[in-house]
Amino acid sequence: MDSTSVNTATRTGDGAADRGSHLALDTDPRPVGRPSAGPAQGPPPGGGLPAPSPERLARAALTRLIEPGDAVMGRWLAELGATTVINAVRGRADPQSLGLDPGRVADYRARCTALDPLADLRLVDRHGGRFIIPGDAEWPSQLDDLREGRPVGLWVRGTGSLRLLALRSVAMVGSRACTAYGAHVAGEIAAQLAERGWVVVSGAAYGIDAAAHRGTLAVGGATVGVLACGVDMSYPPGNTELIRRISQQGLLVSELPPGAHPNRFRFVLRNRVIAALTRGTVLVEAAVRSGALSTARRARDLNRHTMGVAGPVTSELSAGVHALIRSGGATLVTDAAEIAELIGAIGDDLAPARSGPVLPRDLLEPSVARVLEAVPAGVDGAPVDRLAREAGLSPDAVLQHLYELVSLGYVERFGAHWRLIRRR
Repeated sequence: MDSTSVNTATRTGDGAADRGSHLALDTDPRPVGRPSAGPAQGPPPGGGLPAPSPERLARAALTRLIEPGDAVMGRWLAELGATTVINAVRGRADPQSLGLDPGRVADYRARCTALDPLADLRLVDRHGGRFIIPGDAEWPSQLDDLREGRPVGLWVRGTGSLRLLALRSVAMVGSRACTAYGAHVAGEIAAQLAERGWVVVSGAAYGIDAAAHRGTLAVGGATVGVLACGVDMSYPPGNTELIRRISQQGLLVSELPPGAHPNRFRFVLRNRVIAALTRGTVLVEAAVRSGALSTARRARDLNRHTMGVAGPVTSELSAGVHALIRSGGATLVTDAAEIAELIGAIGDDLAPARSGPVLPRDLLEPSVARVLEAVPAGVDGAPVDRLAREAGLSPDAVLQHLYELVSLGYVERFGAHWRLIRRR
């Protein structure tokens, strides 16, 4: 995919200079990521990526060392922290004295000789991305519901805030070998959701995933693609252009480091992130044996709303959806209004209420605040192009910030226009 430069001046630095290309465990622990409420720190002299903290380096290394969802590693991280664990793996600490399984540590150690997390961080930076970890302002706290299976960190490509976009998001998944009916329904519902201010999350695969992303993009909506490969990769190859557009008008997210290739196991594990990240999951076409069903079941287990769209009773590709609805594991939905009604009823349990901002207005990032200032209070509102001219930003950047502002309760979409929400 196309490489793009990143304005590192918009990110918070980690202070101390780097000690080399491997784990520098004595650097300043402040996180790299999107700006916090305080003033942003620019890049070090000479430009480039600010020196990462020990925790960020350690977690970046672990994403290349382990497979997603490693529950044993998740328990170790909760008890000891990433820097202590990676030191044990690299032979700089005695695993037995730390209560770690020496056999498992030895297995990890055999795979860690080529780890270079700083190189991975620099590579994703060159592709317009970043690496976020628990505790960052951009980290979506709902992922903590995965407990020991929570991602070690997330590689993100795009300029929007993952946490803000996920506050008001819906997952849409289904069969890769979908019918024309399934693709049409997925695209229509995704477009309707985007027009209501919802962010559509899917896996950027063929079939229903692609239809959901395209439907959202077609109406100028924000969408998030959760990948089973590195965010610098285009998989499947036939969706290269779609994935590029998602990175421009939304976000690409992965637990896997740059250059990592997908496999069947990673697709299944990716599904748990889609389920946990969103308020609910909509299943559109799935056979009785389908990977998309695992996403729906995981959403149900995480107490998210699970919804299904009915298809022809003669279609094998709808048999899995029908069985899930019949068993009570999913609620039948037919359009975006019914989806919004369901997930809106539990919105307060999963995210702050829409009636007020998540953060005070004076703590908004400068570019987001500029977009908010450009949005008129009148009934008619203004289209994205006009807002882009007034804010001095690209239309794609304005769209991402508008969906963030929707999540914070500041603006609303009215057809193709955007307007301020009147406060009483």
